[in-house]
Amino acid sequence: MARSKSRISKNTLILIKVFGVLLILVVGFVCFKYYRRQALNSELIRQEQLAREQEAAKELKIKTDFIKMIGPIAQKADQGFALLPSITIAQACLESNYGQSDLSQKYNNLFGVKSSDPNTSKVLSTKEYVNGKWIVVKARFQVYDSYEASIQAHARLFQEGTSWNKDQYAHVLAAKDYKSQAKALVTDGYATDPDYATKLINLIEQFNLNRFDN
Repeated sequence: MARSKSRISKNTLILIKVFGVLLILVVGFVCFKYYRRQALNSELIRQEQLAREQEAAKELKIKTDFIKMIGPIAQKADQGFALLPSITIAQACLESNYGQSDLSQKYNNLFGVKSSDPNTSKVLSTKEYVNGKWIVVKARFQVYDSYEASIQAHARLFQEGTSWNKDQYAHVLAAKDYKSQAKALVTDGYATDPDYATKLINLIEQFNLNRFDN
């Protein structure tokens, strides 16, 4: 009887040990799976963050390279005129998406200048702010030989005005700082976007474009 009890106790002890080992293995496996999943998630987040940073750096380089390229052109074109180069550069950045728009890449049109001459223009789709909302319309846009030609034409527009009003941009030319000129562009009807002035001012301050005004 004593041997039987001893044998049962040993068997019970063995079962307990086996169960304990199995429990440790299961817990270890669950922990391994958990931490492995956490590590994979952390690596995925790190890679996504790195990709975003690389994309942001790429976009920033495109923007700064574009500004570096057209900055001296704007300074030269606006020299002697009342239009500030910072305004010209900010307009080009905003309206051409830093030279990435089809209109600027294919036709060197940085400012969305329209034309009625079929020999020197192309019909393209564009967005306009009409009656409180943005709509897509077809319009004929001027084609230029170069960015320089586009910027020079932009400077002449403000000096000569429109065909129906030579003093169209009088408030723009009378303004002496970039904030006033940006707001005057809206006052004088240059843009239909109600936030146009704010966007220009933000661009000028973000990239310190007023350094080109000196």
